[in-house]
Amino acid sequence: MRILTVGFDDKMSEDFEREIGRYFICIVDNARNLYDATNFTDFRHYELVIIVDEGIKFSLERYINEVKRKKIETKILILTEFPNNQVAYFSLGVDDVIVKHQKEPDLIAARVLANMRNLHGETIDVGKLLIDIANKKIEYDDKIVSLNGKTFDILAFLALRKQRVFSKDEIINALWEEPEYVSDNTVEVAINQIRKRLKSILGFQVIHTVRRRGYKFAY
Repeated sequence: MRILTVGFDDKMSEDFEREIGRYFICIVDNARNLYDATNFTDFRHYELVIIVDEGIKFSLERYINEVKRKKIETKILILTEFPNNQVAYFSLGVDDVIVKHQKEPDLIAARVLANMRNLHGETIDVGKLLIDIANKKIEYDDKIVSLNGKTFDILAFLALRKQRVFSKDEIINALWEEPEYVSDNTVEVAINQIRKRLKSILGFQVIHTVRRRGYKFAY
């Protein structure tokens, strides 16, 4: 999962990234303000955007509309010191408002977990196939399947989102620090490695190609 934080100071960003890493395989980008955030959301895809409300003049409504127009599934959370503003934020299309917890990364991470629960899992257990995300291990019928690095991350990413088809671009954006410098061929090579390794143990494929759209996990 790729997350964009907006308005976090360096310490808050580090603390939050460390805390959220307990729950998700994720990459966290940090923008200074909403204006800077547009430079990220123009070129990268995010499943979650967290914004510190500091009365920034750049239009929050305009930014939310831009994010949702690009990817309607993107969730937006606002951190604010002003509880009376919650109704106004929700009317703009914000998914959640966190009041007076800006300096508590564990509580922010817990609220993120509540909003993104369908994308979180320490293990994925499908029949005889067990994907242990926390320990980066894969077992099938008591046999160990060896996958490391990005090949494991891609499998876990697709398995947690098994109802959806993902393009190469979406996979790259979610799992690489600097997606602008990663080619589509990198994903193709990784997918082929996953398929080859899993088929040798399972005897069948779990990652399927959907013509002209991308890849999906199906057991």
